[in-house]
Order: sequence, then C-alpha cells, then structure tokens
Amino acid sequence: METFAPAKALINSRDFQSKRKRVLKDFGSVIIDAPVRHIINDFSKLSCCYTLQCCYGHFVYTDQPDNNNLEPLPAHDIGSVTYRIAYIAFCIENSPQGKTFLSRLSQVPLIDPEFIQFGSPVWFWDRQTNSYALQVEPERFMDQDQAVIDYQEALHVQDVRNRFVTELEELVQSLVD
Repeated sequence: METFAPAKALINSRDFQSKRKRVLKDFGSVIIDAPVRHIINDFSKLSCCYTLQCCYGHFVYTDQPDNNNLEPLPAHDIGSVTYRIAYIAFCIENSPQGKTFLSRLSQVPLIDPEFIQFGSPVWFWDRQTNSYALQVEPERFMDQDQAVIDYQEALHVQDVRNRFVTELEELVQSLVD
C-alpha cells in the first residue's frame, strides 16, 4: 500500500463540518490503539479537524507474532523485525485555525526528518480533500505501510515513534487549552 505523497494546499470544502459531525458521531465504535486513544479523543475537541485513521505502530517478530502488538521491543537483539507504521491522518478545515493546525503538523517531522514524513496520501485525499498524514517510517520505506528492519534500527524507530506520540500530545494540548 502506498502511504506517502507530498502535502497539498488546503482547498475550500463546503461539507467539512457535516463530515466532521458524522465522523465524530461514529467515533465510539472505532477501535483505536490504547496508547494513542487519549490523543485522538483530544483532537476530536478541535473544530478545525477530525481524525481519519491512526495507528500506534507495531513491532512484529519471531517471539511476538501479534500484528497488533503494543509491547516495547525486548532489551536483547531479536534479529529482524517487521515494523507496521505509526501514523495519524486528519482532515483539516480551510480556515485560519485549520491553517495554524496544518502549519504545526508540518513541523512534527523535525523530530527526526529521516524517520517522520508529513504529506497528503493520495488514497486519503481521493476520499476526502484536505487530508494529511504524519507517519513514522524509515525514509527509504516511506511509500510502504510496513518494513522489515534489523533490531538496532527498530530500537531507533521505537524511540522516534515515542517522541512522535509525545509531540502530538503536546501539540493537541497547546491547541485545546
């Protein structure tokens, strides 16, 4: 699955608020990874956006074959790891608040530009204009939704993913308060 495309400019969308209401109405039935559930809930309080999809990121390996594993990597080398990307995708309103939010999101990759990308994936944009995603993925795999990497790189990705989640927490708190 292709997951990355450069960010597009916001355009006007007359039905943004009605789509946002529909998404938020169904919010309770969506399964969200526990470590990011509170962040997604806080983002739902912002009137300039709504979350389309998200994933905390999962590390799958021989002793941990669960595709939805939320456990941190073990302290010993486990060989190759299949990393299923951490990401969050939003639909953003073309408004002053939306533009501010979009600008703030675009700065998140500064945490580690070789491992965090920001853009407008085509498969989201085709379904909903003004769609943007942040993803944690080694740059060489940025067009894929998973990658097989060695243990040392997996540790780095885990660290970046954790900093990414912290940055999202701080970002949403600064906008909600």
